[in-house]
Amino acid sequence: MSSKNTIGDRVNWLGCVASSLIACIAMACTQPALAGRACEDQPLKLSAVTNGLALAERTAKQLDASGAKVAVLARSGQNLREYGLRYSHLGLAYKDGDVWRVLHKLNQCGTDKASVYREGLGDFFLDTPFEYVAGIVPLSADAQQKLLPLLKNPAPVAGIHTRSYSMVAYPWAQSYQQSNQWAIETMAVAMGAEQISRESAQDWLKDHDYQPTELHLSTLTRLGARMTAANVSFDDHPNYLRFTGRIRTVTVDSVFAWLQRTGLGGAEWVVR
Repeated sequence: MSSKNTIGDRVNWLGCVASSLIACIAMACTQPALAGRACEDQPLKLSAVTNGLALAERTAKQLDASGAKVAVLARSGQNLREYGLRYSHLGLAYKDGDVWRVLHKLNQCGTDKASVYREGLGDFFLDTPFEYVAGIVPLSADAQQKLLPLLKNPAPVAGIHTRSYSMVAYPWAQSYQQSNQWAIETMAVAMGAEQISRESAQDWLKDHDYQPTELHLSTLTRLGARMTAANVSFDDHPNYLRFTGRIRTVTVDSVFAWLQRTGLGGAEWVVR
């Protein structure tokens, strides 16, 4: 995972607060379509830019108020309430001087590939989400100290990123890797996994009581998703789960619950 080839540094949209919104919209039109964004080449609406930047500004203030230098940051890009989930995507936020940045993995325009990106808070929320809300869980002092160097320079944990992507990747397999999964596997390596490998990271997560979310999907839903979406695969799930519609995957809600249960993170702060 070199900073040149697999980490894309994108526009820090929080910096656009003090500049022309029209200029920001023009810049947005040049950005690639990524996870949570439509693949059509359409300009962002002024309301989306305004709301996204407002949420980013409030989130930055809340992060500063927390006193933390590293936190897990979530957004609600899709409506997942039918599955009992509030958030759809998380990133690892860290303080870089006076600026908050987010390192996170994004699926590329509904394909079966994904990359890791570093961006500002504004761009993290520059979307048309289901709900303009952010979830923040500041990490423990020990977790912050161990994770911060790897967020600033992720090159040493290159082996944790798998480009093949499935939105419902099985937590204990390595064929695919979804965004939330990449984040907690990176955390596991930072916290003390024996080797810089996905298998070792997953062993550490098991030993430290991470429990994935189990979704209950009908056969029709699974078949429909697999036939129409390149970024959804079920073949990495054990047959005894997959054939009974029990799909286990890494969700933001399960990560937040795990962080609080184990003391790796503090209480959740919600920003609207």
